[in-house]
Amino acid sequence: MTQALARVGEIRTEIVALHDVVTAPGRSTPASSSTSATDFASALSALSALSALPTTGAAGTGSDVVGRLLGTLSGATGADELARSALFGAGASPGAAAAAVVPAAPAAPVGPATAPDGATDGVAGRSVVETARQYLGVPYVWGGESLGEGGLDCSGLVQLVYSAHGVDLPRVARDQMRQGTEVGSLAEARPGDLVVQRGGKHIGIYVGDGQMIHAPKPGRTVEITDVTDASVTTIRRVIG
Repeated sequence: MTQALARVGEIRTEIVALHDVVTAPGRSTPASSSTSATDFASALSALSALSALPTTGAAGTGSDVVGRLLGTLSGATGADELARSALFGAGASPGAAAAAVVPAAPAAPVGPATAPDGATDGVAGRSVVETARQYLGVPYVWGGESLGEGGLDCSGLVQLVYSAHGVDLPRVARDQMRQGTEVGSLAEARPGDLVVQRGGKHIGIYVGDGQMIHAPKPGRTVEITDVTDASVTTIRRVIG
């Protein structure tokens, strides 16, 4: 800090001398004038680092020091205007000049942008299908809702798969068919949609391309089968 202040004092003396040379009648501007102004700017830039670190005692903060140093350039010689013009542009005040060399506060972090509506359509549904595929080959067991019971029935499969994705569905197909929103036809269906058949007596999960995965009936295992609009009672979208 002491060395920086001493350097500023030296450069101020140089600027005063430079001003006398520039304003003297018949005198041309020496080649070192731009160098002196640059040196002065470099010294103030070095001091600006102090502004981020508050100090105790009479010295005050780094920005206070810079402000007082610029404030001292107020003599009749006009050296202050020469210095400020070189550093901050014509007409700059001591306060504005001090602010110019104080580092700006870091910008507040910007949160991630919100995805447009529909941008993730179908992603969660495909994840549901991948989970359901893990149960292919599991035996059909009436009333079964976990592998611990030896197998699954149709609504037990649907409930188990959706629970893995944080969705709590009712236990039986007639109640599951009331969940979510209705989809008009298989042409509009997405992977993960619920496909209800036989008036609510049977249910499966749409996998795409006119097929669904389901637990069909006793003696069979969880499988993927073709499905048509004629066999569908309703299609329900519970998850994207």
